[in-house]
Amino acid sequence: MAWLGDWSAAARWTVALVVVGCWLGFAAALRERAVRALQTMANVLGALREGDYTVRARGARASDDLGLAYLELNALAEILRRQRLGALEASALLDRVMGEIDVAVLAFDEAGRARLVNRAAARLLGRRAEQVMARSAGELGLDGFLAAPSGAVRDGVFGGRAGRFEVRRGAFRLEGRPHTLLMLADLSRALREEERLAWQRLLRVLGHEINNSLAPIRSVAQSLRARLDPAGAAPEVVAGLDLIAARAETLARFMAAYARLARLP
Repeated sequence: MAWLGDWSAAARWTVALVVVGCWLGFAAALRERAVRALQTMANVLGALREGDYTVRARGARASDDLGLAYLELNALAEILRRQRLGALEASALLDRVMGEIDVAVLAFDEAGRARLVNRAAARLLGRRAEQVMARSAGELGLDGFLAAPSGAVRDGVFGGRAGRFEVRRGAFRLEGRPHTLLMLADLSRALREEERLAWQRLLRVLGHEINNSLAPIRSVAQSLRARLDPAGAAPEVVAGLDLIAARAETLARFMAAYARLARLP
């Protein structure tokens, strides 16, 4: 309009300069906005790559395309944060369980070296956990257990103490590499507990049977003693009945005392 209309040269050049200046300003502002948007997305993605899931992009909204991209990026960061939190909680729970269970648990890599050891395994081997790590099964004296089938029972000597152990084996992958999980359950304590319970049950049965036998013996001896004529009875018969009753009473007291002893911790 300025160049085709009846305008002066000064007006034409003024309008032309204003139009070109506005165009350059708008172009620079648009470029700055595009660069800032790309920088924001790059910063959020870099934080996610480094494991920082707390960074969020400002201006996330569903009303425009750029805000929608920010919205999806923030949703991805939130999902990764929840997964990271869940993994940390699961790892803490696994460490707690591994530390509390009374079963020796070790993990060996494909080269046969220990990569995981719990507190019970370190206590069984008589070493600290860091002394067990990266050692081979042969150095730890576990090569026979590592080659045994799952469910087998093997005898072993660790720290100068012999015992019977149930072997459990499993396979898993860590960082794409195969590992072997070895679990050793000490059966000596369970066997001692079962033996103690068996002796307690045997004592209860024996005490019950002996008491059932002593009751009629005492009753018959006392009845015969009461029916005897003190004047006409032979002294040895009376003495024998008194001895039977006395010994039955003594045996009953002994069994009662032994039963109380068996119930002690």
